[in-house]
Amino acid sequence: MTIDWAAFTPATALAGGALIGLASALLLIFNGRIAGISGMVGSLLESSSGVGWRLAFIIGLLLAPLAWQLFSALPPIKIAAGYPTLIAAGLLVGFGTRLGSGCTSGHGVCGLSRLSSRSMIATLVFMAAGFVTVYVLRHLLAG
Repeated sequence: MTIDWAAFTPATALAGGALIGLASALLLIFNGRIAGISGMVGSLLESSSGVGWRLAFIIGLLLAPLAWQLFSALPPIKIAAGYPTLIAAGLLVGFGTRLGSGCTSGHGVCGLSRLSSRSMIATLVFMAAGFVTVYVLRHLLAG
């Protein structure tokens, strides 16, 4: 394995992580809510209460790349999968977030910072499933 040093950007990764942590902490402190994106989107589709803050948070996520462009060019996006694979992956992720009662943002960012054992197990399962999936697709099936 080699590191692509041209694409290695620890400063921006650290800044992005810090901003995610800050946004999650502020949401918990001022609103008493966990910043789980799948829960926010699911709640928007299911109920009419608390729509304002959920919509503002999600719009902020979507506008972040536009804000980034004010300071630097966006990195090139390359998706090496077809639409059927992307649709299947999206459905599996949606099913998994419901099955696991949360997503990587809710469990991995907010749950781990609160020392939740349930979130620790969920995050370990997310990561293990990702490792196994990549290994199978790149090494076993990529003949």
